[in-house]
Amino acid sequence: MPPFNDPDICRDILDGLQIGVSVLDLQHKIVFWSDGAERVTGYSRMDVLGHSCAENILQHCNHISCEMCTDGCPISSALHDAKPIEAVTFIHHKSGHRAQVHTWAIPLRDKHGSIIGIIQTFEGDFALAGPGPDDHSMRERGCLDDTTGLPNEAMMQAHLRELLGTFAELQISFGVVCLEVSDLDKFRARYGQVATRSILQVLARTLRNTVWPTDFVGRWSEERFLVILSGCHEDALRLISQRILSMTANATIQWWGEELSVAISIAGTVALAGDTVASLLLRAQQGLRGNQVAASGHALAATASTSTNSKT
Repeated sequence: MPPFNDPDICRDILDGLQIGVSVLDLQHKIVFWSDGAERVTGYSRMDVLGHSCAENILQHCNHISCEMCTDGCPISSALHDAKPIEAVTFIHHKSGHRAQVHTWAIPLRDKHGSIIGIIQTFEGDFALAGPGPDDHSMRERGCLDDTTGLPNEAMMQAHLRELLGTFAELQISFGVVCLEVSDLDKFRARYGQVATRSILQVLARTLRNTVWPTDFVGRWSEERFLVILSGCHEDALRLISQRILSMTANATIQWWGEELSVAISIAGTVALAGDTVASLLLRAQQGLRGNQVAASGHALAATASTSTNSKT
């Protein structure tokens, strides 16, 4: 038998790919899961084979909402239209954060041309962008937050000053979104420092995966994160704020049989003429307290509260 007709050789080829490859039957149950799929999603074969993708494994979210296996998901669309579908979506990583992936859903046909399932490929951020080359240098210089690995307050201050200078000279707009974890001290008191560190890391990674690579995400204080959105106007700020809220509200960790989450508040504003770092941040942080959606020049705010859910 020619070597490339050997099923084990074909499987080795698929497992050698850096992208994830999965195969689902017509009931959306997973029947094949490659090594790349394990790397991108965090789920092993033992976790997923024989299970439906709806079981918190391949939850597909677009840039605005987070829906699980609706008619708009790539797999359902590919089956309905009987043709390959390409999309950029978010999946729920096993560790709890949301990860952006570039995915193809391709109908799988038998020798008679009948559709018998779906091949799905997905390429994660590690393959699209890779790690930042300056991360080690930034950490050595004390520019990164120890818990999350994000730029710290000093780095965010410097970046804001740079963008405000560019805005004053060239009128290149930008926005900021402030995200606050509510009752973090109560969460720490109940679950401990390790769980608190884990939920902050999940939130940080979700934030980084939710915005574009050209945007800047950092840890501002113990309970606050800051997102700086390059080239962002107020209309876009509203949409991006809702996207961030949707993604972070679904960030969870598994902790001794429980699925833990935290309450999140976000507020955002765009840069205005005459702004300083202090005035810009004051406007956004006032939105956190006011929880009002206001007109231009004021903060846009929203709140999500996702309670701790026991899975036992």
